[in-house]
Amino acid sequence: MKKNQIAILLNTEINWIPSFLSTLFVAIFSGYATYGYPIHTVWQQWTYLLHTFAGISLSIIALPYIVIHFRRTLGLRRSIVLLSGILASIVFFCLLSSGLHIAIFGQQESLRWIYKLHIFASYLTILCVGLHLAAHRILLPLMRSQTELKWFPSILNTPYTSIALVMTVATILVLISTTLYTQTRTAYSDKPEIEPYQLPFGDHLFRPSQSETITGGFIDKEQIGSSEKCGACHSEISEEWKASMHAQAGSDKAYQTNINLLAKEKGIAATRYCEGCHAPVALLSGELSAGGSLKTSSHHYEGVSCMGCHGINKIVHLKGVASYQFAPASDYLFNNSVEWMASKINNYLIRINPAQHRSDMARSPIGSSKLCATCHSQYMDKETNGWGWVKMQDEYTAWLNSPFSGQSKDSFSRNKEQRCQDCHFPLVPSGDPSADKNGFTRSHRALGANTAIPWYNADYKQLALTTSFLQADKVRISIEEPNRVGAMRSNKPVAPDISTENDAPAYYYLGENVNLNVVVTNSQVGHNFPGGTTDINEVWLYLRVVDAQNRVVFESGHLTKDNSVDAEAYFYGTIPISKDGQQLWRHDLFNMIGDSFKKVISPGDSDITSHKFKIPSWVKSPLAVNAVLRYRKFNNRYARWSLQDDNIDLPIVDMARDSIDISVRIKHEVE
Repeated sequence: MKKNQIAILLNTEINWIPSFLSTLFVAIFSGYATYGYPIHTVWQQWTYLLHTFAGISLSIIALPYIVIHFRRTLGLRRSIVLLSGILASIVFFCLLSSGLHIAIFGQQESLRWIYKLHIFASYLTILCVGLHLAAHRILLPLMRSQTELKWFPSILNTPYTSIALVMTVATILVLISTTLYTQTRTAYSDKPEIEPYQLPFGDHLFRPSQSETITGGFIDKEQIGSSEKCGACHSEISEEWKASMHAQAGSDKAYQTNINLLAKEKGIAATRYCEGCHAPVALLSGELSAGGSLKTSSHHYEGVSCMGCHGINKIVHLKGVASYQFAPASDYLFNNSVEWMASKINNYLIRINPAQHRSDMARSPIGSSKLCATCHSQYMDKETNGWGWVKMQDEYTAWLNSPFSGQSKDSFSRNKEQRCQDCHFPLVPSGDPSADKNGFTRSHRALGANTAIPWYNADYKQLALTTSFLQADKVRISIEEPNRVGAMRSNKPVAPDISTENDAPAYYYLGENVNLNVVVTNSQVGHNFPGGTTDINEVWLYLRVVDAQNRVVFESGHLTKDNSVDAEAYFYGTIPISKDGQQLWRHDLFNMIGDSFKKVISPGDSDITSHKFKIPSWVKSPLAVNAVLRYRKFNNRYARWSLQDDNIDLPIVDMARDSIDISVRIKHEVE
């Protein structure tokens, strides 16, 4: 290359240098300032935005500068200098491309390696550029011209005052932005939504709920509610949550009927007992006091909000009744702004710098079965029922005693602990930013046993998934074949060495009294079966025996004309009673003092039922015996009262079934 061409390229390069070095230094110092001081503060977030802007600008400026620099220096013919420059350029390209990916797509859990590459490439770039400059210094000979007696002419001719000015302006902008934002942002309220706020259950703000807050006071609704904001980034998870009973825990029509009954009988303050689990936004913001309403958005559109679970900082105790401590998440810039641009900046900051968000949303309780104990265990004491302490549902203790917990005597039957979350929040493929390296997130549908509300709301997808969940071989049923002493297939002897039958044949005689056993096994449910609201859920055994002409020989658990279950059926569940000995069929458990009936099956255990009937003389062999374990959420009486519809017929799920054929014989005297 001719000398005048080199001079032209040198001048061009010198013109690019101020812009290149200015953005480079801003990117370096802002990047290392946020990385070296990872405390979530207002100035750090503004600096992160500055770093992103500087990185994007640097990506635009760097390409022409590198091209000009290579064209100017390519003729120096020093292989080590050239190779070190190429290496520095490759590493620098990795730095810029990884930074651009983060700036455009944000940090994604499945692509955490890109962020790590960006950090590693930043250190490696400094090292490679230093090696490149050292190669220049050591290997290139002195130029003959006096003006060329400079090792790095393009750098040494740079007007550094402009670079210093850019750095100063950038620093001042961050300081001004931090100051203005800090002075103008609206503080969260620590006052109750309803004043004066009643304390009829003692000095504690939330009793009879066991909820606590990290501040000891009320929580602003914005800090625990507004779940729709989470959907801006987590759209798939948000849609799953909306279909779940967590989201509908407050708006569920049956629950609304019950909570209004409690408010009518004992006052709205008494509803705090339920609302800590069903509507924590309403409880912790101080809505539940005289003058408040149970028809606010906190009930109807939130239920158990996103922060209702992810905001749990500590488990207070394992007895339940909302026994958690709530701590708000750390704010990002413009966290509560409704302005379009401000909301975009807020979401963008979370995407490109999710470290604090990740820490807030993945607190230690969130992955523990103890988290579920805070609401899926329950007790009642004298201040609520006017009688005394009563233990109610306790799924956590049942799980703890099961083989699934890894802490029971039967744990040898399982390889590892299986948490509540592993069944009810299973891993599913997802394109969510929080998806793991294999592309999976936890489903937030929280599938369980509630088929009534999805059916009532015409959410047939949630209903179908819940039905499949119930039928996934979690409970099994089997009919025991009759075991007859001395039974024979014929009265003719058969040599044992040519017989292929080892079991005695199963058969009945006409006119014989039958005692047929059916076994129901809780094989895969991690807690007692049935669980949850066992007083209003309906689980029963349906047994039907017909002959070869399909004439009914015996039937138990059939439906009556009004779609109720045969009162003589074999049921699983509980019957709570009041202090007057009356059945609390309306689920008004605030009057409960105990159970008059309780039949559940522990995890891994079986229940054997006996069904007696007589074989009529008109039976045509063989008998077809069918046993079905049936489930309905809710029983008819409660459903029609709570859903305020006297004609409603809720869906029934057949959870498990078994069938056998049994021959019928005529008994001869010789037998």
